[in-house]
Amino acid sequence: MRIDEMTDAGDILKELARRFKLYRIECPLTQADLADKSMVSLSTVKRFENGEDISLAKFIRLLQALDLHRHLEVLIADQSIRPHAFLPGSKPKQRARKKPVKRTEWKWGDEE
Repeated sequence: MRIDEMTDAGDILKELARRFKLYRIECPLTQADLADKSMVSLSTVKRFENGEDISLAKFIRLLQALDLHRHLEVLIADQSIRPHAFLPGSKPKQRARKKPVKRTEWKWGDEE
């Protein structure tokens, strides 16, 4: 299943759980081995792989146990590091300042 902007949150959870389970089996690790390695309960591993909700902290521990946590960097990129920062001579962006309004003496045009 492809995950896109129209995919429901529950369906995304089930798809992530399905992918995670396939990855765990390819490692190869049993659910009990994964529970021991990640220090979460076996029931949490089973719940997650069945598409049920678990806490974010436990999800991260499961990812760490399978060495998948490095992919979280792609999920939400660090906004303080921009590609232009690596260009030679680039300067950090500065806050724009409001330009002063030049006041000119205005006339209707019929004055002499």
